Amino acid sequence: MSVRSPRKIAATPSPQNAVTFLNQLKTQAKALQTQQTQVQTGLEENTNLAEQACRFTLQYVQDLARQLNVIEPNAPRFTLDGKTPWPAMKFVDFRVDSRKKMLRDREVCSYIAMGWRVVPQVGKPVGGQVMVNFPPDLQRVESRLASGMVEHERKEVRHPEKNTLQAIRFNYITETRGNVTVTPDHDKGQLAFRVLNANGFDIINTTWPADKIKVDVLDELAKLIVGEASRFA
Repeated sequence: MSVRSPRKIAATPSPQNAVTFLNQLKTQAKALQTQQTQVQTGLEENTNLAEQACRFTLQYVQDLARQLNVIEPNAPRFTLDGKTPWPAMKFVDFRVDSRKKMLRDREVCSYIAMGWRVVPQVGKPVGGQVMVNFPPDLQRVESRLASGMVEHERKEVRHPEKNTLQAIRFNYITETRGNVTVTPDHDKGQLAFRVLNANGFDIINTTWPADKIKVDVLDELAKLIVGEASRFA
């Protein structure tokens, strides 16, 4: 008669071990919750700073536009090709606009913009002409025409006999536009400024922390627009 060997029973985790592992999971979950709370708190703080800076900036540029519409400041030198100067110009017709957007179920500032026209100091806009025959010059002129929304016509100049392309001629009207666009980054608590055609045909980009947007900083922006020495950018 054979004798059966005792059947081995697999060991099961003790209740003490299960609780210990669960405690580890609880600790991990708590750490993640703390981290998420800190991130959320940081985002909210930065959002509040950005919104406060946007409200202050909007009030400032609205007041600035009213003053500049009376002053009509003289503009710097404008030229499309760097050789052919426009007549003496001035900045007029300043206008301010702003838009909102939704961010994390909250209405916040999307952007603030102040735009103006650039026109001759005396008389009405007149016609002008430039000719370019090198790719870098062509790219520069076309970029300035596009960014400044300058009314113009583009015509190819060809050799009368060979019909080969000799140059590109642009006929334009001496009127353009400038603007300042302020775009907040709520997550980072920053305001990005893009200044177009305040110093001739050019684009200036700079970013400021929201908590630094005070009167002294925006005064530097105003100086830049009216052609005074500025530390804004």
